[in-house]
Amino acid sequence: MLNFSSRDSAKLSNGESCRSKPGALAYRRVLAYYLNLIIPEAADLLEMGCGSGELLRLLHGRSKTGIDASESQVLASRKTCPEAKIHHGDACEVKLKPEFDVLLVSDTLNHCADAQALLENARRLARPEARLVLTTYNTLWRPALSLLTALGLRAEHPALNWLSAADVRNLSELAGWEPIKSWGRILLPVEVPVISGFLNRWIAPLVPSLCLTNILVAKKSERMAGTPSVSIVIPARNEAGNIPTAIERIPAFAPEIEYIFIEGHSTDNTWEEIKKIQAAHPDKTIQIAQQTGRGKGDAVRLGFSLARGDLLMILDADLTMPPEDLPKFYRALADGRCEFANGCRLIYPMEQGAMQFLNLCANKLFGILFSWLLGQSLKDTLCGTKVLSRKNYEAIAKNRSYFGDFDPFGDFDLLFGADKLNLKIRDIPVRYKERTYGSTNISRFRHGILLFRMVAFAAKKLKFV
Repeated sequence: MLNFSSRDSAKLSNGESCRSKPGALAYRRVLAYYLNLIIPEAADLLEMGCGSGELLRLLHGRSKTGIDASESQVLASRKTCPEAKIHHGDACEVKLKPEFDVLLVSDTLNHCADAQALLENARRLARPEARLVLTTYNTLWRPALSLLTALGLRAEHPALNWLSAADVRNLSELAGWEPIKSWGRILLPVEVPVISGFLNRWIAPLVPSLCLTNILVAKKSERMAGTPSVSIVIPARNEAGNIPTAIERIPAFAPEIEYIFIEGHSTDNTWEEIKKIQAAHPDKTIQIAQQTGRGKGDAVRLGFSLARGDLLMILDADLTMPPEDLPKFYRALADGRCEFANGCRLIYPMEQGAMQFLNLCANKLFGILFSWLLGQSLKDTLCGTKVLSRKNYEAIAKNRSYFGDFDPFGDFDLLFGADKLNLKIRDIPVRYKERTYGSTNISRFRHGILLFRMVAFAAKKLKFV
């Protein structure tokens, strides 16, 4: 059964040329550019439905493997992409070792007789932390593609499934994949000097629903192995009155919990209180340090560099995010519900005076901007509590040069870094409390302008590329 080839395999088997139309080659070059923003260079890549290998040849990958149902296409792809291992077979059934970091299904679901079976087999071939990358045609483009075919500018294809974005997400979830993010790309699929570059880089991100190609990234739905240990980093500046209660209010929710207090140039006796807490709790693993740099982001990086736990947590010392809610974050990661847990203060009612009206408006606006930037829903970007695995944080730190040292607060640095790694981010609702000691270290207008500048900077790195 010819289940999945993105070309008409029956025609090709009868001798039709495997060479694509010039327009199709141009489209694949543009598509490859955007896929290479997702696929790591060190990935072991499998393309399911590789056709004649033109797209596979253009993609990143430490190793490349392709599968196609057409013998003619397999022969062609071996010539086009000689560095890849090309297998002849049905992508719904082919058996290979589960050794792939990225599984690409590019425009193949549109032609597949059983899309769910293909995605289920992709899951069997994937490593535990692998990513699935799907590209499908936008149904809005059906008349245009039919016209191009009629004019001879596009090769004839078997009947398409014309799956909607919602159909693709549903099929992915049924096959055991959890969607991370999705977006539309490519307004002009042919190369026209100046015009195509302008439309695809600057206009397409603003009108994703009009783009030709829908891209979806998903991860395998799996629990973390074992019961992970935790390191809780508590940055503190002028928080002397909150230090004693911080350690008392954190529940014992993990087999091993490490507490890391980072003091940052306080003008009160915060450092003395931190040293008292360490001496008063010899039964607990408590590390303390004073930062030499400035800002919460610097304090968090120092704390994370000292951490030894499997999961890394941030808890602001002002305790406006109740420490009693930390088990929710732990379970979200341990149960495999996400890979980056982000506190969200904007769902439950908050205490009177916990957040001023202008701050609330700014937080809601940042949530809208980030949901658009990252391609996944995010309501509250500036909640101080964020949780991720140490392994993923080390990967973010290793790739930090892509964005540079642009964030003194640390929130955007972690969120943008997580998105660049295609991590699943999920909001964890918390009940936001009013401060009981001290005052905020945030300057509403000066820091607000800085935050908007950082959003504009990140948009050029993530969206307008």
